Amino acid sequence: MENFDYVSFDKMMDKSLQTSVVHALARAGLTLATAESCTGGLIAARITDVSGSSAVFHCGMVTYSNDMKVKMLGVKPETLRDFSAVSAETAKEMADGVRRFSGADIAVAVTGNAGPEPSEGKPVGEVYVSLCCGWHQVTLRKEFHGIRGDVRQQIRFLVSDTALQLVLDAIAMREGSK
Repeated sequence: MENFDYVSFDKMMDKSLQTSVVHALARAGLTLATAESCTGGLIAARITDVSGSSAVFHCGMVTYSNDMKVKMLGVKPETLRDFSAVSAETAKEMADGVRRFSGADIAVAVTGNAGPEPSEGKPVGEVYVSLCCGWHQVTLRKEFHGIRGDVRQQIRFLVSDTALQLVLDAIAMREGSK
């Protein structure tokens, strides 16, 4: 479980992480696609807020409902039934699905419960972030807790930070293996 101090508006407006991702993708000649549930498109919005992102960003799919996870990303109904939408298994299938659909080099997907109430038996703040690419695949389980103000927005922002950092890590991993 991770506790974070209040995420200030200034921190949310800091564009350095997404700028680093866009520039690293461009330097490496790589492309990115996202599949988002609990963040509702925030990762894609942060990426496309950076000038030049159109050269490296293929698409962002917001699949908030389970139906859309199945139809758009190819998540298996059995996965949703057996593990729920808020699971490592679903996050992995979302990442695989958006990568397959888009043809991007790297895909990152997020699913979880940003609140304000528990959902599908999952506590507020439980999230899964999955990244897949030709040289690496990882799925992380995280628990985020905002402490005051708009906790939902804080959790969504922290999830997007985690996803963007995973993309940077994957790029560095590839560049380190050359």
